[in-house]
Amino acid sequence: MATLNLKGITKIYPHSGGQKKPRKGAPEKKTNLQVTEQGVVAVQSFNLDIADNEFIVLVGPSGCGKSTTLRMVAGLEEISGGELYIDGKLMNDVEPKNRDIAMVFQSYALYPHMTVYENMAFPLKLRKMPKDEIDRRVKDAAATLDITQYLDRKPKALSGGQRQRVAIGRAIVREPKVLLMDEPLSNLDAKLRNQMRAEIIKLRQKINTTFMYVTHDQTEAMTLGDRIVIMKDGFIQQIGTPQEVFDHPANLFVAGFIGTPQMNYFDAKLTQEGGKYSVSAGSCKVELSPEKQKNLAARNVPAQAITLGVRPSHMILAESPENTLTATVDVSEMMGSEVHLHASAGGRDVVVIVPTLDLGGARSFSAGEKLNLAFSGNVCHVFGQDGRNLEF
Repeated sequence: MATLNLKGITKIYPHSGGQKKPRKGAPEKKTNLQVTEQGVVAVQSFNLDIADNEFIVLVGPSGCGKSTTLRMVAGLEEISGGELYIDGKLMNDVEPKNRDIAMVFQSYALYPHMTVYENMAFPLKLRKMPKDEIDRRVKDAAATLDITQYLDRKPKALSGGQRQRVAIGRAIVREPKVLLMDEPLSNLDAKLRNQMRAEIIKLRQKINTTFMYVTHDQTEAMTLGDRIVIMKDGFIQQIGTPQEVFDHPANLFVAGFIGTPQMNYFDAKLTQEGGKYSVSAGSCKVELSPEKQKNLAARNVPAQAITLGVRPSHMILAESPENTLTATVDVSEMMGSEVHLHASAGGRDVVVIVPTLDLGGARSFSAGEKLNLAFSGNVCHVFGQDGRNLEF
């Protein structure tokens, strides 16, 4: 177990010899990452304190810098700026093998000519550990991961999920202070991913170590992490518990990235009458909840044009057209316990999730059908023209 402290961590990839550098004082954008005279900035001023035994998930789209950050913690990438501390010790220039960390890769990285037992024992043999201690650790890890029956097999005789368990087993036999995992489930099919997510949660309960987990799958982030770090273009967008980032997204990017299907957006106005805030979108006007009133008033937010966000599961089908948004159904998807309606409303594409119980059983929606959409003031997310959540 260990604490991690990342203070102003930055990663800059220098320009290649033939690459033209930008003029001084004129930074440019390339593939959404900042390009400076020094090179391409992949991670910018990353600050994060990780508690002992905490499970932290870095999540974001491809190219956002999450894997680069993980590799800097592992020592596989040089840190261009900032300081990395593990248990209070500066680790910037410490060799990877001396950091007391272990890493699980996306591609498993198993030795094909070795058995499962030999793969798991290999890092301990490199440490010249006694044979009986190696045997104990390997068998304990195998029992924890339910792969004891595969110890004599070669990797080619295993399924993807079994190989990933072996890769995790090879990491935990070292009893590292920090366990790093770089998209370990991305090569598995949907059913196996669900199973392995549950296995990782069980593993976390059985071993005492600090986890740092990278994924682009927000479902993994929401189910695994004590806290989530959401990244975009090398910058941290928000840090919080899964519930915090779902309920209180810091900006439009976080709101759209966390939650499936993603949040609906409407062009709207924030108004203030009699000391009360309301939002108006089309012919629909809703007074915000007391909590949101308090947050906006505390920041003295003025009336303005906004982007209104409402999650698909918070949209309501109303019978009366009064004070609602009119929508036209484009596609209806029956998902068993709920119906996903893809529709057009207020010039925007929206998704509405309707539980089939609310419909009195299965009901079909035809393309072109008109709907009346409503929502309450406690589920509204109010974003300014710069994309920031105006409540925080």
